[in-house]
Amino acid sequence: MTQQILLIEDDQRLAEMVRDYLGESDFDVTIAATGSVGLTLQKQRSFDAVLLDIMLPDIDGLEVCRTMRATDTVPILMLTAKGEPMDRIVGLEIGADDYLPKPFEPRELLARLRAILRRGKGESGSGMMRFGSLEIDPQAMEARIGGKVCALTSHQFKLLEIMACSAGRVLSRDHIMNALKGEDLGAFDRSIDVHISRIRAEIEEDPNKPRRLITVRGAGYVFARSQD
Repeated sequence: MTQQILLIEDDQRLAEMVRDYLGESDFDVTIAATGSVGLTLQKQRSFDAVLLDIMLPDIDGLEVCRTMRATDTVPILMLTAKGEPMDRIVGLEIGADDYLPKPFEPRELLARLRAILRRGKGESGSGMMRFGSLEIDPQAMEARIGGKVCALTSHQFKLLEIMACSAGRVLSRDHIMNALKGEDLGAFDRSIDVHISRIRAEIEEDPNKPRRLITVRGAGYVFARSQD
């Protein structure tokens, strides 16, 4: 079944390239050259996913994302030429499912699009949460990477579960501590940061450059909606 994609991108050449490439994989891409046109189309039609450029001539892509998220859960993949990690973090914080820096390989765009579409369909059962190769199983109290069980304490698993359930939102340390009420808070006396570090050692490909559990300076942490 052909899936409907809304591409909000003012670079006509790039937009047409993406439309033609995705068309070969049975995607029907509708192009909007401005944020305002994109928002209008999103209200008028039902799309399976949105590809959204940050740099638009009228409305900032982040604001477009924020507006869409107020009324719609459609998967959103942000495209950005900006190099600052904060732009990507803000995008995730306000509800984007993933981001892809420009220039990008069309094959990577296709892979990331398929990933957020799988997430959008709810690849889960019995409370299972899946984020690419990471599986979080609340019933078994296990986190697995590629099927391999991560070495987490019960407290660390609970912390990971709290973050994953709020994927895309920045959680402050106070918020996390409040969410952990009922747990043995004495287990966290070496601070949330220490446990975040230990969780990263288990779930990140490179704990020094995390893609799943990201620090937002002065604010807390955000668990990325899509990482693989």
